[in-house]
Amino acid sequence: MVKKVRVGILFGGRSGEHEVSLLSAASVLEAIDKTKYDVVPIGITKEGKWLTPAHAEKLLRGKHSSKKHLRAGDPAATSSAAVLASGNAMIVPPMPAADSLVPFQTDSRHPESINVDVIFPVLHGTFGEDGTIQGLLELADIPYVGAGVLGSAAGMDKDVMKRLFTAGGLPIVKHVTFLRSEWERDSKRVRREIEKKLKYPLFVKPANLGSSVGISKAHNKKELASAIEEAGRYDRKIVVEEAVGGKKRKARELECSVLGNDEPIASVAGEIVPIKEFYDYAAKYLDEGSELIIPAKLSKSEMRRVQELAVAAFQAVDCSGLARVDFLMDPKSRKVYVNEINTMPGFTSISMYPKLWAASGVEYPDLIDQLIELALERHADKRRNQYSRT
Repeated sequence: MVKKVRVGILFGGRSGEHEVSLLSAASVLEAIDKTKYDVVPIGITKEGKWLTPAHAEKLLRGKHSSKKHLRAGDPAATSSAAVLASGNAMIVPPMPAADSLVPFQTDSRHPESINVDVIFPVLHGTFGEDGTIQGLLELADIPYVGAGVLGSAAGMDKDVMKRLFTAGGLPIVKHVTFLRSEWERDSKRVRREIEKKLKYPLFVKPANLGSSVGISKAHNKKELASAIEEAGRYDRKIVVEEAVGGKKRKARELECSVLGNDEPIASVAGEIVPIKEFYDYAAKYLDEGSELIIPAKLSKSEMRRVQELAVAAFQAVDCSGLARVDFLMDPKSRKVYVNEINTMPGFTSISMYPKLWAASGVEYPDLIDQLIELALERHADKRRNQYSRT
């Protein structure tokens, strides 16, 4: 009898995308092939406490839920899901026998370890998608799904990401990056610099965050100041971008999924037509009315161009496993700009990443299988490395 691969599904976390992570994890846990895998749910509360499987399952079932509900990040999704408000449980991080993490705290009532062969970190945003959890798993020598420390960190930081895209010759929008402390010290100087290099309207973003949290569109000086203050709540580094299409036209928002390690491939591209001025957090998870078009209405050459750029962006940040690359297209010139890469995109069965692959012939359960295989492949390849001369 072939031994099942034991997969730890890690979810929750301390980021502002905690609730999104719960939706993704619940979907993975429901779809994963139980005949092939032994599945271990591992939760992390908003306070950073690690939950044992029993408590993690209660979290997903809404036993410690708030009244707030989210959609799954798909414009057509209207069903709600319970999300975690707070959790109280013992702290028992995963403790594989051979490839082990040292427990931060144990409980005498549950002394057994949680043995896993691979971790699927369905964590979005800060402390999950930024290289921190990846570093922990690297130290423990545990295989895990998705990008490594470098790819995760670079993909999370919009400033560093753009630098790497530029180095790779990828087309990006005009932008200015500055520190929150610079704004607080001399806001007039920062605003002059922005207005010297960029034209309104502008998008203002915290450099390190996802799901469009903290992002605002500024049409003038007054809105710029409040947008910078909002972005500064979430990160010390702030990125301001010139809007594609200018004042008269709204950019088309395209997305493309990438899968693989050293030889990644791209899905068909899709398009989001947001109900608001842009696809912000509310449009993604709270409000109805945005439209999703798969495949996007592009010519064959335009579709091929987006797919090529998606793979190039994936490689530019040294990504692995999976990523969703987002684009902006000028509706008049039809020029395509690489906007950003998401190294752990929303992963419900009706999120954009899996839906793009479904439209490309890879169904959700098979996608989970491939990601686990890619994680094990990457870990085996890394074990070929020698770390000393002896």
